[in-house]
Amino acid sequence: MDQQPQPQPQPQATTPHRPQTHAVATPARPRRHRPVNPHAAANALALQHQDIAERVAANIARRTGHPREDLHQIAMLGILQAARRYSPERGCFRPFARTYANGEVYHYLRDKGFLIKVPASWRELHARGQKLLRLGTPAAEVPGRLGVNAERWREIVVACSQRVVAMDVVEQE
Repeated sequence: MDQQPQPQPQPQATTPHRPQTHAVATPARPRRHRPVNPHAAANALALQHQDIAERVAANIARRTGHPREDLHQIAMLGILQAARRYSPERGCFRPFARTYANGEVYHYLRDKGFLIKVPASWRELHARGQKLLRLGTPAAEVPGRLGVNAERWREIVVACSQRVVAMDVVEQE
C-alpha cells in the first residue's frame, strides 16, 4: 500500500494582544431570516392607490373643514383594510377601495365629529379664522377680517369647539 504523507496542520497565527485559544474553527452563526410579512402584497396594492385616499380626503375636508392631512391618513387606513380584504373575483379594486376609504373617514367623523350640528358656513368661517390665528393675526382682528361681528365670532368658536367626549362608565356599588 502506498501511503500518502499526511499534511501537518499549520499553527494559526495569533495576534500579540489576543492569543489563539483553540485551533478548531467554530461554525458560522446561522443567518437570521426576516419573517415574511403576510400583508406585503396588500400593502403594496394600497400604496399604488394613494391617489384614492387623497381625493377622498380632499373632498371631505372641503365639505367639513377638517384638516385634509388627517383625513388622508384615515382614508389610507380604509384603503389598507380594503387591500387586505380584496380578491380579484370582486372586480376592479378602485371602487372597492374608494368605498372603504369613504367609510373609514365617515366613521371617524361620526365618532370624533361635532357634538351639535354646526352650519357649514360657520365651520368654514371657523377654519378660516383658525388659519388667520396660526398666521399671526391678532385675535381681536379675526372677526373683522372674516366679515362678522365679535359676538357672532364667539358663537362660532363655541359651536365649533364642542367635541364628543368619551366618558368612563362607573359602576355603582
